[in-house]
Amino acid sequence: MKDYQGKTAVITGAGSGFGLEVARIAASRGMNLVLCDVQQDALDKAAAEFAGHQVLARRVDVAKADQMEALAAAVQERFGAPNFVFNNAGVGSGGLIWENSLADWEWVLGANLMGVVHGVRLFTPLMLAAAKADPAWQGHIVNTASMAGMLNPPNMGVYNVSKHAVVSLSETLHQDLALVTDQVRASVLCPYFVPTGITHSERNRPGELGAAKPTKSQLISQAMTDKAVSSGKLTAADVARMVFEALDEERFYIFSHPQALKGVQTRLEDVMQVRNPTDPFADKPEIGARLREALRSA
Repeated sequence: MKDYQGKTAVITGAGSGFGLEVARIAASRGMNLVLCDVQQDALDKAAAEFAGHQVLARRVDVAKADQMEALAAAVQERFGAPNFVFNNAGVGSGGLIWENSLADWEWVLGANLMGVVHGVRLFTPLMLAAAKADPAWQGHIVNTASMAGMLNPPNMGVYNVSKHAVVSLSETLHQDLALVTDQVRASVLCPYFVPTGITHSERNRPGELGAAKPTKSQLISQAMTDKAVSSGKLTAADVARMVFEALDEERFYIFSHPQALKGVQTRLEDVMQVRNPTDPFADKPEIGARLREALRSA
């Protein structure tokens, strides 16, 4: 995309983090804003920030098909087909993979994967119809995954599964779109450790999917993630700028920390050489030793 003035951006998870920062850039470029978040107070605060812009703000649980369907209908009625869809809402979760409850799986996959599924299945047809009607029309879908969608860090399996699925969905979307149009494109955002508030996702966990008492592995995962995220040097605003650079350049992969691709290369070499997965702590064995000791202690 090159021209943003008067175009429409749909942003899930718009009340904080990447979503809010992307909304700020979109507003600065003259776009209409559709702001969606499950946390009402954060959504209200975000909407108030953009007074003077064309804004449609809706509380939406992206895991709920009916709420996303109502959102798509409201967007179509108010603005027509959106030019930019940022399927960004997500939650964090950790712990040994066999210790996650069914409710954990339903919550994480609902937000992280099904939220993207709903965004793609509902908005892509609207965008394709707009492109067919106007040869100059352009659109772009960006799905938020994670470096955990490119790697498999231990003690955070449910999250890894959800984000690998988003990477696969996004790569397939890119290929499928290329079969039918040159006017609508897709990208996948794979951030590493960036302070966004995702480490405190439990604040918005639905009551019907309530969490059990956290296990030792889940507490350890939370502490390690909190430390890693809080020490991150990139901000959500930095990542939002990367998103728009990818839109400008029509680039698919968006990596906040390109240095982490070394681990991706090692993982792919494991696959190509049919060798067992490399120790993720090979470069920092002291961290792996501490984690093993903590998990094995009584």
